[in-house]
Amino acid sequence: MGLDYYAILNVPRSAQLSDIHSAYRRLALKLHPDKNKDGKSQEELFARVAEAYEVLRQQDLRAIFDQFGEEGLKKGLPQPNGGWSQGYIFHGDANKTFKAFFGTENPFADFAVPDAKKGTFGGKIQDPAIERELHLTLEELYLGCDKKMKISRHVMNEDGHTSSVRDKILSIRVKRGWKAGTRVTFKEEGDQGPNTIPADMVYILREREHALFQRRGNDLVYKAKIPLGQALVGCAVEVATLDGRLLTIPINDIVHQTYTKTVFGEGMPITGEDGKTGNLIIEFDIIFPEKLSPPEKMLIKDALLSKHHQLN
Repeated sequence: MGLDYYAILNVPRSAQLSDIHSAYRRLALKLHPDKNKDGKSQEELFARVAEAYEVLRQQDLRAIFDQFGEEGLKKGLPQPNGGWSQGYIFHGDANKTFKAFFGTENPFADFAVPDAKKGTFGGKIQDPAIERELHLTLEELYLGCDKKMKISRHVMNEDGHTSSVRDKILSIRVKRGWKAGTRVTFKEEGDQGPNTIPADMVYILREREHALFQRRGNDLVYKAKIPLGQALVGCAVEVATLDGRLLTIPINDIVHQTYTKTVFGEGMPITGEDGKTGNLIIEFDIIFPEKLSPPEKMLIKDALLSKHHQLN
């Protein structure tokens, strides 16, 4: 059976990041080799505590450990396209973890002495960024909007040692034309801890699938279904825009399977370039009749043959 990092730190699986920081601080000071020189060295346990802390403080590693245990974490996981992911390897230097956390390798140091230059406690490290997805409709990305997200986080109390869970509202002003993958960062809005810098909160924009349009960069693609007759003799295509207008686009050409019609300036707004937009590209799905009567076949045949003779 593999190592249980939660048991090593003596915290529950539901422990918050601040609880993990506190547990490591307590155990690292207790087990440091410089404090155990009486023949009862606990260097191995000191190293295990460091390894457990390194895994549980990192959101991605902790998620893998929670689901697959130490074996899955260290051996890697099968990938959808074949092969295995690279397993986690602890760097093996417990003193390195201790120094990164406390800012010193000396377990007898006064850790409450502020750094005179930074105004913070020396040696603080920042927790890994917390990433969340923000799903938006194409209309919201076209028009722009304001989004508010409620988060709950641990905030340090005035005693500097304990924390309380408090709610906070984060606001994002979505600019017109933002694309999927845009990242919005709120600095240090993660859990607060006595010896760490709170993680940044990062929201990654995702675009919801739209019923009528597909986005390609700054362009919008609309698929129009028209019967074969209209494809041959011409028609008008009506398109309801994302801001509520109705466009009527005349199609005077013969529409074939690869034919497209471009309506300039009716695509997505281009962020940072006032007044500039992409284009609307209309693609066509030609609907063929399921059957024709003999007279209809004759009419079409005569029309096409007549056209063929004119060309020759």
